[in-house]
Amino acid sequence: MTAQILDGKALAQQFEEEIRERVDALKAKAGGRTPILATILVGADPASATYVKMKGNACRRVGMESEAIELPAETTTEQLLAKISELNHNPDVHGILLQHPVPEQIDERACFDAISLEKDVDGVTCLGFGRMSMGEAAYGCATPKGIMRLLEHYRVELEGKHAVVVGRSAILGKPMAMMLLEANATVTICHSRTRNLPDLVKQADIVVGAVGKPEFIKADWIKDGAVVVDAGFHPEKCGDIELTPLVDRVSAYTPVPGGVGPMTINTLIFQTLQSGEKALG
Repeated sequence: MTAQILDGKALAQQFEEEIRERVDALKAKAGGRTPILATILVGADPASATYVKMKGNACRRVGMESEAIELPAETTTEQLLAKISELNHNPDVHGILLQHPVPEQIDERACFDAISLEKDVDGVTCLGFGRMSMGEAAYGCATPKGIMRLLEHYRVELEGKHAVVVGRSAILGKPMAMMLLEANATVTICHSRTRNLPDLVKQADIVVGAVGKPEFIKADWIKDGAVVVDAGFHPEKCGDIELTPLVDRVSAYTPVPGGVGPMTINTLIFQTLQSGEKALG
């Protein structure tokens, strides 16, 4: 079997062309104004700084603007909440991204939930998650929403399929499961403490690795012909799934890198565009 590569990098580049056209059209209607994404980085974590820079670069590639806000590592919850409130009330800002993780003295959940629903383009608020889970309008969490856009583009059939999501984080595993359920898949949510995990994964038509541990999900857990989505990325240049032995026996898979990651950033800027169109169009 020759597996189909779910090429997130190539698709993100294609989508950027479409986003750029919509940004140009919006600028023409809005007197030159463009969607603006505000990114908040607390502290100086090198990986987080790199991710924020990548998101800013993606905005500029499509003609949007990014306002980078850098706060010291000793920032308090109250100070961060004040900055978020300021951005919520700024009509020139259409999306707000609080880079995860924040320093341990900050109540991250309180700060996520302080972001206005209309500007929650990273899909991190409890309100946004609840609305999405109920099938109501909300911006989806960027990584799972990016995965759904990737699966839709490659016409991966979801309806009636058994999807196993390994991972239960608030911004990846749980919203991923809800999105798959909304697409009429039958969903099992597992995690690192699930009993008989290999047996459950072997039942899956679609496996989503979102557990955050390098190659935690072994190739021999996955049945022939399955669709494999690896949402992990680690310094070892691998994801959450042992991919190499699978490429000749699954029907489709996301490479690491070049699969889910580019679609996460693309979804963030796409949802910022949507917010900008609502505000400026």
